[in-house]
Amino acid sequence: MIQSMTGYGKSVLQLPSKKITIEIKSLNSKNLDLNVRMPSLYREEELAIRKSIAKKLVRGKVDFSLYLELTGEATSTVINKAVVKNYINQLKDILNEDKGTELLAMAVKMPDALTTEREEIDADEWQQIANTIDNAMQQLSNYRLEEGKALEQDFVLRIKNIDTLLESVIAMDPERIEGVRERLRRGVEELKENVDENRFEQELVFYIEKFDITEEKVRLKNHLDYFIKTLNSSDSNGKKLGFIGQEIGREINTIGSKSNYAPMQKLVVQMKDELEKIKEQLLNVL
Repeated sequence: MIQSMTGYGKSVLQLPSKKITIEIKSLNSKNLDLNVRMPSLYREEELAIRKSIAKKLVRGKVDFSLYLELTGEATSTVINKAVVKNYINQLKDILNEDKGTELLAMAVKMPDALTTEREEIDADEWQQIANTIDNAMQQLSNYRLEEGKALEQDFVLRIKNIDTLLESVIAMDPERIEGVRERLRRGVEELKENVDENRFEQELVFYIEKFDITEEKVRLKNHLDYFIKTLNSSDSNGKKLGFIGQEIGREINTIGSKSNYAPMQKLVVQMKDELEKIKEQLLNVL
């Protein structure tokens, strides 16, 4: 079953003094293009997060965001009392007056008046956060699967349309060859020359072989069947489907160049149109 590279997942964890929100968004990309945004407190876990995302999401332009909101009284920022008192005393000497509130407001804005203590990540807390990240990634994977189902239905429809057009090409082929034969015979008759019928037939067979599309019809049919088989496999392999799509296009183009018959060329144009729609959607398949 195929998966889309488009997805979104969100999960929220409420801890005693903080709320953690995880958001993961993904779009299509040839490879994994991962952007991580998170508070400095959890930076030491970034490498583990990247490895986990790469293993589970495989490919796509992925934006990972970890938001931290403090909901309790705990804070890692404290007032450096000794420094603030020193600033206040110096300000008093400069201003020659004692306006306590104003001096304090000025002092706390000075360098080193506030310090942030480095917090250590609690192992139990991080395990809960890791589980929340896994939950958000699972939501994104489910989203990708749902999008993949819609893509699969469209692919099946387009391949079926190409197959139907191919059947029309196959049914039309004898008429096309006969048309080529008649045009050549009329051309010879217009020259008003006597020709050796045996030699003419030999040359005619040789000429018509250049327009023969039997191999192309067989290969195109096989490629269409292989596309559906790959589509129904357990893995989502957008690159493989892309390669098969290229082979389908090659056979359609060859049929078009060899056809030399307007009604068949119209069918070829329709097949190309269906294939272009497939190729456009394949860019979003994992």
